[in-house]
Parts: sequence; structure tokens; C-alpha cells
Amino acid sequence: MGLKLVMYKVLVVVLVLLCSWVSGGTASVSYDSKAIIVNGQRRILISGSIHYPRSTPEMWPDLIQKAKEGGLDVIQTYVFWNGHEPQPGKYYFGGRYDLVKFISLVKQAGLYVHLRIGPYACAEWNFGGFPVWLKYVPGISFRTDNGPFKAAMQKFTTKIVNMMKVNKLYESQGGPIILSQIENEYGPMEYELGAPGRAYSKWAAQMAVGLRTGVPWVMCKQDDAPDPIINTCNGFYCDYFSPNKAYKPKIWTEAWTGWFTEFGGPVPSRPAEDLAFSVARFIQKGGSFINYYMYHGGTNFGRTAGGPFITTSYDYDAPLDEFGLLRQPKWGHLKDLHRAIKLCEPALVSGDSTVTPLGNYQEAHVFKSKSGACAAFLANYNSHSFAKVAFRNMHYNLPPWSISILPDCKNTVYNTARVGAQSAQMKMSPVRGGFSWQSYNEETASYDENSFTMVGLLEQINTTRDASDYLWYTTDVKIDRNEGFLKSGKWPVLSVLSAGHALHVFINGQLSGTIYGSLEYPKLTFSKGVNLRAGFNKITLLSIALGLPNIGPHFETWNAGVLGPVSLYGLNEGKRDLSWQKWTYKIGLKGEALGLHSLSGSSSVEWIEGLSVAQKQPLTWYKTTFNAPAGNEPLALDMNSMGKGQVWINGESIGRYWPGYKASGSCGACSYAGYFSEKKCLSNCGEASQRWYHVPRSWLNPTGNLLVVFEEWGGNPSGISLVKREVQSVCADIYEWQPTLVNWQLQSSGKVNKPLRPKAHLWCAPGQKISSIKFASFGTPEGVCGSYREGSCHAHHSYDAFYKYCIGQQSCSVTVAPAMFGGDPCPSVMKKLSVEAICG
Repeated sequence: MGLKLVMYKVLVVVLVLLCSWVSGGTASVSYDSKAIIVNGQRRILISGSIHYPRSTPEMWPDLIQKAKEGGLDVIQTYVFWNGHEPQPGKYYFGGRYDLVKFISLVKQAGLYVHLRIGPYACAEWNFGGFPVWLKYVPGISFRTDNGPFKAAMQKFTTKIVNMMKVNKLYESQGGPIILSQIENEYGPMEYELGAPGRAYSKWAAQMAVGLRTGVPWVMCKQDDAPDPIINTCNGFYCDYFSPNKAYKPKIWTEAWTGWFTEFGGPVPSRPAEDLAFSVARFIQKGGSFINYYMYHGGTNFGRTAGGPFITTSYDYDAPLDEFGLLRQPKWGHLKDLHRAIKLCEPALVSGDSTVTPLGNYQEAHVFKSKSGACAAFLANYNSHSFAKVAFRNMHYNLPPWSISILPDCKNTVYNTARVGAQSAQMKMSPVRGGFSWQSYNEETASYDENSFTMVGLLEQINTTRDASDYLWYTTDVKIDRNEGFLKSGKWPVLSVLSAGHALHVFINGQLSGTIYGSLEYPKLTFSKGVNLRAGFNKITLLSIALGLPNIGPHFETWNAGVLGPVSLYGLNEGKRDLSWQKWTYKIGLKGEALGLHSLSGSSSVEWIEGLSVAQKQPLTWYKTTFNAPAGNEPLALDMNSMGKGQVWINGESIGRYWPGYKASGSCGACSYAGYFSEKKCLSNCGEASQRWYHVPRSWLNPTGNLLVVFEEWGGNPSGISLVKREVQSVCADIYEWQPTLVNWQLQSSGKVNKPLRPKAHLWCAPGQKISSIKFASFGTPEGVCGSYREGSCHAHHSYDAFYKYCIGQQSCSVTVAPAMFGGDPCPSVMKKLSVEAICG
């Protein structure tokens, strides 16, 4: 037994050395069981996902700086193959796809990069990040032991790695990249595919390591990731996770900050308290690398949203919202968490942990290093009740579902359920409405030299190659004068089965009906009586795609469009199957072919002006011009009066809009305590899934900006307005003896010898000032920011200090102490302060 133990230890040492030797020499980035090691130093690393194509290059420096200020060490991003190689061998690395520029900006900010090359991304991105042409490579089968796929994947991965090397962006070259990822969440796929899946994942790992980047590679959700690849965890919680070898660190590649929104679905959000709890729980279980997915979600500009049915907004309830503004209190609460974790870092990366039960649902995790550093995490897993626990001869009150962090094993500096950061209420303020619109009617299946006729029904993706959302199907139906329905008036029923995603049905050029699916049920059936006349009738179907699939086994084989059968019921003959008639096809819209969304193309047709502008008509183009508003607040279009379509600014596609698709689901009050899922905290039920559409300021000229809208359903363009996103009010919600990091640092430095009371900090956005105090109560106030109310205990002078110190200021601080509010209104009760200030 002793000999086996010695041999095992020797093996571990050899494998650790192997993990450190990935570039022909000792790497500057390696790992062991406790952490990633950068230049010989173990690090607790806090990371956040910012996807470069989901924002503009002009936004990148501000996003990166706010991430740094929020306590991040690392920026993580996928590499988006379909953006970089839209045609085989034709590469693009400009604009929003300037990967080298993005990574260089991260380096300038002093942060690291985790580059998830994939090149499969998923990410709710069109086709999972794969270029559509890949589907048509002869003999290809995606993400399995398939020669054509592996060849294409290796070629692109090698190109990206070589580009990083040429620009000296790996940490081993003095650059910021400290980790790379190959494949993405492949474990579930491998399980379904069996032996071919296992062979493919092993090949992918070997291929990646063979590229000799000088930094470690990871595979997420891949329990059998071969050495030296590190397997990692994705999810709402990852404290349960352990890597597949004892000498690998515990890495969380995707700590989900919220969830994506789908058209027709409510908007998910995740409480800051629960997100902080999950991260603290991961750290106390030995985790050393956490990445927030997303830290800034951004926007699915153009037709990049996958799904199908994924909204243009990819906000994800991230700490930086879709527009790049701080989401408070999430951003601030996590910033405080990161500072607390960093104080514990010396003990976490070098010490051994011990776990001590403190109650039925409570425990202490203590880390001690040989140099004397000590850090403790006190956890209360009960989701309903407070817990008073004894730890090292002291007592601590732990809120439900919370963890307290003690960087000296004595004093609490942070509790995940006690939010010290301010909250903020945001508003969308109109800056331009009443546009002067012109309209142009899209022709119903106007045929040209690009139209073609085939027998039978064609699948949409294979026909359009995703060049457009739209595919027209047209056929003729001859109705005999003796048909009984012509006399009875009971119209025959047209039945159309489609693989999705939306469908307009026209009879003789008139819209007869519309039907659409959902993310859960993309397939659809149209069944409705249609007004046919004697003689020849033209049946036209406009099939509309809502993004290509991005996930699932062999999603390249999934279909869209009208696959049939298409049948008429209620004729003298009974049922007539139209599926195998001759059908004429046209890809896209006439307005697309003319480039009506562009500055040059919009002048190629005559637009209707004035009182004759089309209102509430389907398949209508609208255009207007406007001047850019002053200021630097983020801008958006309020599209709530419209149905469904696409919108462009100066030829740049903002994306698909669909406010006509109202969110269905179960919305209501949401407690932070207890396990979170994407269906737990929902809003917008009965309202548009997405109402506002981000307009990057960098896309605007000072004057003469062209706004073009294509409306499919029949909306009211007079209701469209340009709005700016800004802070409406800020709130603080602080307990009178709530621990703070600043107070702990003052006490530990010996500058004060007694507990200090916390302060309520309020600040409006730059350019704004606190104009009024909407609410203030020191005592037992109830409610949340935006809807506070007085409790049974209230200090009647609660407003006074805020009027004195805050009105007219951009920021202010008020100590949470009875003397500030006219005395203690209820001496025997633990009190808190709730305040809301209006920014203007």
C-alpha cells in the first residue's frame, strides 16, 4: 500500500509538470489543484463575459473599464466563426468583429482574457456561431467524428490561434490571454452520440493542445476532458462540481447572471443576493475561477440572434445592462463581493480548508495558510429563517440563504443577502417623436429573373441559405364554377403545415391570415376558411425564419419553412392536396433586393408621403430622417406601436423587432432565497417581450440620419419614438449595523477601536443631480426601490439629513445612525434605512 501511494504521488507530480509544459518550455500560465498559476503566483480570478460583436468598438473601452472597476480580472469571449468567415476562405476582422482590437483594449486596461475559440459557441447566436456554408460541405456532420467537419474546424481554430500568436496576445508572449477553450458544452452531446462523440472530443483536445499556445485549455461541461485539458462547470450553481483529476483547479466558466429572453416569453432576472450567494458558495468549496455569463450581454444586431425566437436584446440581466450602464444593485453588490474575496485570497490559494457544522443548515468553511492567513465563510442554507451561530467564541446573525465572509476569521465584511450597494430605477425618456414618415408597399411575391418554379415544397434554409428571413411560395388553384361552396358561402379551409417559424397566407394578393410559433413549439399549422372565386386563384405563402437553431444534436439537419402537406378541404371532391403542384419560389423581399434600408437604395423607388402614408398595413416599408439628439446617454427606439419586422439606421441593421408578440407566463413577486431557475423571477407578462431597441450613438451622424422600418404585420409608425436611457432614481437600503468593507479596514488598521456605523451612498449618473427625495425612512420600512412604504417604526425626521446633504448634489453620503434622523424611534428593534432619491 505504501509503494502504491508513493507511485501515485510521483504520477501526480509528473502530470502537474506536464500541465505546466505546454509550449516547448515552462509556461507562464499553469495550474494546480488550488488555482490557475500566472507567472508563479496562484490567483483567485474573477471573470466576466463580454462578446465583442454584441456591442460596438466605440463601446468597448467603457465596458472594459466598468468591468475592471467592478472587480474583474479577466474578460471572457467566444470567437464567432460565422462573423469572421462568412464565405469559405474569405475572412473578416473589422468593425464589431475586430477581435485583435478588442483583446488589445483588454490588455491596455490591465486585464486578462479567456478566449473561447470553440469554434462552436451556442450563445443563442445564429447557427451556434457556425457559418451557414459549413452545412453544405460534402459529407459533413457537425460536432462528431467526421472528417470534413474536423478539417474545417481545425483550419479555423488554427487561424485564430496563429492570429493571436502573430499579435503576441498569449500571456506566454506578454499578452493578456491566459486560458483558451476548445468546443463548448459538449458533454451532453457526447453522451447522446456515444463512441463517435468520445472519439471527437478526444481528437478536439489533442488538436488544441497541439497548437502550443503556451496557456492551458479548458472544456466546459465535459467530465471526461483528457489531460491536460481542464474540465469546467456551467450553471446557476457550481459548488457541487469537482474536476475530473485532483490536480486540476475548480473553474466555473459560466455563472449565469440571468437568462436570455425569447419573443413571446417574459423577461427573466436573477436577484443579486442569490447570484452573490452562489459565487461565495463556489469559493468556499474550493473554487478559484468564476466567470459571469453575461457581465455585459449586449445586442443581437442584424440577424445574429439564433434560437429561433431569441430577442434582439441579449441583456441577460447582466451587471452591465444592454446599453452598457451599471445595473444596480447587481453591479455594486458583486463589486463588494469581489473585494471581500480578494481579501481572503492569501488563505484561499495556499491554505487547506476545514468544514465545521454550525447547525442543521449552517456550516463554516475555514482556510488557513502556513504563513498565518485565515479566512472564513459562514453559510446559512436555510431559505426561510435567520440563524444565530457561534463561531470561535463569537456570535453571528446569518440571514436566510446567505454566506458571510470573514477575511480575518473574526470580522464580517460582507454578507451575500445584505446589499450595501445602491439600487437604481431606470427610465426611457423620449427625445424625439412624431417622425415624418414615408411609405412603400412591398409587392406580394413580385417575381423576377431570380424566381424559379419547382414541383413540390422546398425546405426554407436549404433554399435561402439564410440570405434572408423570407421565402415566398406561390401556386395556382383552379376552382370550378360548380363548386358547392360558391353557392353556400361556406369557404373551403386551407390547411398549411410548416416547420416554422412564422407564416403569412395571401389569397389573390390579400392577406388571409398569420400564424407563428414559439421557441418551445416552432412548428405551426395554419387552418382557416379562405375566400376563393371561380377560375384561377393565386395562393401565396410567405414563410418567415426567426434565426437558425444554435443547439441540439445535428442541428444542421433541422428544417424551417413550408414542408406540407398543403391542402384544401370543403371542395366537391373533398380534399385537394396542393403539396405536389408546381410552386414558384422567390427568396427575400423586393425591398431587400433594392436595398431600401440603405442610403443609396432608399432613393431607388417612389415613396408615399403625407396623408397617404400607409397605416396598419402589412408588408410595408417606412422611412424617415432625423438629427442626432444632444448628450451621450444611450439611445433606443420605442417600437411598441409596431407589430413585427426589422429596423435599420443609416444602413446598419439594429435587428428584428416583434413587440406584437406579447409575453405569456407566470410573473409575480420573487424572493432571492432558495434555488433559482430561469423561470423563477419573470416580468413583462402581458406586455411586449422586447419594446426598446438599442441605437448605438456611433451609428449616428449629427444630421440627416436615415431610419428605415420594414413592418410585416401592420403597425402604426406614428407611435415610434427615439428615447434615451437614464437613471430615474437611486435607492439605498442599509441596516444600522450592517458590516462594510471600509469599516473593517479602518478597524483592522487600528485607526478606530469601536464598531462604525455604515453609510448610505447615493449618486446619480454624470450630468444628473439629486433633485428631490421621494422616500426616506429610518426604522422598519418595507418594499423595494421604487415602491417603498413606511413600517410600524419610523423616525419622523428621516428626510432631514437627505435634504441637507443631497439635494442639488451629484452624490452624497449619510451615516445610518439614530442621531441623523432625530433619535431612535424604536430602541429594542434592529432598524434599517430605506431612501429613494430622484435624479434629474
